[in-house]
Amino acid sequence: MLVSLTVGKVDAGVAVLLTEDKRLIEFPSILLPSSIASGSIVDITVKQNFEAEHKAKAAFSSLQKQILNTYGINTPATPVLRLRNATQTSLVLEWDPIQLATTTLHSLALYRNGSKAGNIPRPLEQTATKISGLAVDSEYSFYLVLKTSGGTYTSNDLTVKTHAMNNLTGITVTPGVMPPPMREALETAIERIGAKIIDTIRIDTTHFVCTEGRGRDWERANEMNIPVVRPEWIEGCEREGKIIGVRGYYLDADPKQRHVGSNPSLAGRPSTVAPPSQGSIPQRPKETTTTPKSPTGESTVSGEPGPEVPPTPPQKDLPPTPTDGGDDDDEEEESEEEPETQSTESKGKQKAQTSDAEEDDEKDEETEEEDSSDDKSRDLHAEQKHEPQVGTVKEGAEMEDVAL
Repeated sequence: MLVSLTVGKVDAGVAVLLTEDKRLIEFPSILLPSSIASGSIVDITVKQNFEAEHKAKAAFSSLQKQILNTYGINTPATPVLRLRNATQTSLVLEWDPIQLATTTLHSLALYRNGSKAGNIPRPLEQTATKISGLAVDSEYSFYLVLKTSGGTYTSNDLTVKTHAMNNLTGITVTPGVMPPPMREALETAIERIGAKIIDTIRIDTTHFVCTEGRGRDWERANEMNIPVVRPEWIEGCEREGKIIGVRGYYLDADPKQRHVGSNPSLAGRPSTVAPPSQGSIPQRPKETTTTPKSPTGESTVSGEPGPEVPPTPPQKDLPPTPTDGGDDDDEEEESEEEPETQSTESKGKQKAQTSDAEEDDEKDEETEEEDSSDDKSRDLHAEQKHEPQVGTVKEGAEMEDVAL
């Protein structure tokens, strides 16, 4: 197609061309001959280049296939969660290395029982995590959530259960420095209880067993807060039939704090740990009690029952002798047996009142001829006066025995 155009104006880099119907077209002046000026007429031929169009379409299609193969086919892999080890209070979970393809990692989070437990640190390097502080013999569910620039991917739902106290299969031991015979005995005991033994410190190591605190593994165990115990701890777990505390089995612990029980299934098996002898345990001497017990009954309060003192019967043959040595001795012995002095005073008062009653009876007999009716009324009055007091003393003595 041939088109004739008139040059209207030529500026630096741009020329204004006029069509036959007086339309303006800006055209690069570098594509026009150098001899043109305002008013010049130029012929421009325009045609479609099909070959160039075919090449451009082929290049664009190739680019689309390259983008599809690079970003469309390879996608991030969904993580698969597994259980590595379980104990009474902890779980060790693991998964395969994260495959991101061409996407960018945003985060990798662990969920427990439907709630977020936390983000995994260094998810491109770390492929396991340990959850501690769990309840004994309890069930939990876990899953991972991987967030990338290409989308969010959720792992499988893993349901696990912590071990009971008598399940020793979760114990994973890393041995340290110890004599060779003790190392062989340790391996045999670990095999008997169904536990595992590994040569290096790992995230699933539960205990580090040694007799000397030295070496690289011992340092790593202290850095990772792994309990460092003696080989006797394994034997203690075997004899107890359950996992036991490690406080008495540390390297610097007192051996007296160790408590090794007796498992009925291990009755005929020799032990390397000697149980505490009965001779070393002090026996408490038996206390002999010389305090007489009450003939009617024991005290209702805690402790030994106190003696019950019956009231002293009135003596009619002998006159009252307050200063008599025998009576004083008897009263002193009774006062030593009773913790309170009030009962002694009540007994003395009772004896004095009884003596007064005897003297009144003798005087009444001498003066019977003067007024027999008055004597009878006086005797009756004296008997009614003194008999209730004896009963009162008896009740007071009984109350004092109960107080003891």
